[in-house]
Amino acid sequence: MEEVPHDCPGADSTQAGRGASCQGCPNQRLCASGAGAAPDPAIEEIKEKMKTVKHKILVLSGKGGVGKSTFSAHLAHGLAEDENTQVALLDTDICGPSIPKIMGLEGEQVHQSGSGWSPVYVEDNLGVMSVGFLLSSPDDAVIWRGPKKNGMIKQFLRDVDWGDVDYLLVDTPPGTSDEHLSVVQYLASAHIDGAVIITTPQEVSLQDVRKEISFCHKVKLPIIGVVENMSGFVCPRCKKESQIFPPTTGGAEAMCRDLKVPLLGKVPLDPHIGIQEFCSSPQSKEESPISS
Repeated sequence: MEEVPHDCPGADSTQAGRGASCQGCPNQRLCASGAGAAPDPAIEEIKEKMKTVKHKILVLSGKGGVGKSTFSAHLAHGLAEDENTQVALLDTDICGPSIPKIMGLEGEQVHQSGSGWSPVYVEDNLGVMSVGFLLSSPDDAVIWRGPKKNGMIKQFLRDVDWGDVDYLLVDTPPGTSDEHLSVVQYLASAHIDGAVIITTPQEVSLQDVRKEISFCHKVKLPIIGVVENMSGFVCPRCKKESQIFPPTTGGAEAMCRDLKVPLLGKVPLDPHIGIQEFCSSPQSKEESPISS
């Protein structure tokens, strides 16, 4: 459907296509026919596909640059430390896919088989899917409107052959928009375990994370808890701790107390995370905090 008026009654309303605000809307005839209110058949297809996935966890944040993708990568590797645990990591950041770089998978491509798209595997028990694998160059811009992003996420959830998976981690872009709504809508009937919300200590991040928590409440998405990332820095020489991003309003701890959501923990700034191909380098993996 094309862009709709701000005061649109909605495709499932009895006034759909008939209200005064519908006059001149390019979707008026479609809404009036009732076709716009029909459920997307992909929802049932995805529900069936997700029967082989035990747990589905979203990694969210209203703010960009707080380390969602880095956290998602660490969490995936941490869970995959148990060789008997099958882990899948889905990158739904369509316009800024960074998971291939973080996971050391740049240049890899997706292969298609009779059962669907095959994920790119870091380990035998850790598969990854990202739009970054579909680009001819990592510098290519993805310039898509909402409906096309929605279609791509639908394909990822419906057409990727994940197999039997214990944990599906969904890394998301910042905000509360198309990608988030699509993931929640398509996975709702398949049961989402909940969301892990990432923030940094300073108020400029917290104010957007509060919006993300509000989003979760509005779409009835359970909140597993909040992680405060980049929480302090310990100098490797003098061992003195510094607050690079001062928690002037109490940081994530105060926000979680006020909003009554769990604080899962605090992750400090670590120079090792900046090492090239951090997640795939044997040396840096040994030094990684998640391997201990």
